[in-house]
Amino acid sequence: MLWRVRMTMRDRPGALATLAQECGAAGVNILAMQVFPGVGSVTDDFVLEVPPGWDADEVAVLVERAGARAVVSHPCGEQALGDQPTRYVEAARAILAQPARFPEIVAALFDADAEHPDLPLPADSMEMAVGDVSVQIHREVPFTATEHARGATMAGLVSDVLQRAKAAVAVPTPARRLGTGTAPDYVVTSHGVTVEVAGTSVGRAVLAELDATGCRRLALEVDPAWRRRGIGSRLLMEAARAAARLGDDELVLRTSPDNPAVMPMVLGSGLRARVRLSGDVLSVRVPLRDLEIARS
Repeated sequence: MLWRVRMTMRDRPGALATLAQECGAAGVNILAMQVFPGVGSVTDDFVLEVPPGWDADEVAVLVERAGARAVVSHPCGEQALGDQPTRYVEAARAILAQPARFPEIVAALFDADAEHPDLPLPADSMEMAVGDVSVQIHREVPFTATEHARGATMAGLVSDVLQRAKAAVAVPTPARRLGTGTAPDYVVTSHGVTVEVAGTSVGRAVLAELDATGCRRLALEVDPAWRRRGIGSRLLMEAARAAARLGDDELVLRTSPDNPAVMPMVLGSGLRARVRLSGDVLSVRVPLRDLEIARS
């Protein structure tokens, strides 16, 4: 039986030796470990092979005899033995391939949840910023300072790649049916905005009525021939302004996690947003209270 155990121990010489002795005497094998240094104490993450039939209480008694405290443990599989640097490299590759899956991938990397689960208190959260987009993950076990630094570094990597990709995009020649380079016109109404080129609609953003939670959902689409030109970002900004004029405090956009345009679009708009993944739905929530716009 494999158990993953996270604990806090005093930062003193011989602490790990004491734990190893206790494990050896009990027939428990230490298969993997991570160390997260702190001030005066150290957080250790172990994968232990324990005798058949052991439960969480028996695991806790074992490590507490060695001086451990704040013990959290759960059964795990052989995947917990994977090399940690390899996991981070694979996570980075997956995020760069699908930036919108950042919440899901980084949550799995830190054994957390991208959506706030029904955790016993006190649950802990880690917030990361991809540009002006805020992403949170949650778990029962507190995040260490080392993990916060790793999360911030991963978010910074995504920010850099998205910004470089945006700068490197060349504006393609528009399809003939859409005109020959005419600048788009944005037609704003009380509940949305339409973008037109030479009288042809190439995109729109429509605000729905308020739902039961008091949020107004946004439906946004751009003609494929006119994507990757900043039109989606402009539509999102204009829709946010329209929602603000209606007196709303928040705007919600929902899409699938495999939509590659979501993160670049939100970053390009300059709006602050919170991104959450729940099941097969990626939600982007844009707070409007601080949006600089006259609501009259």
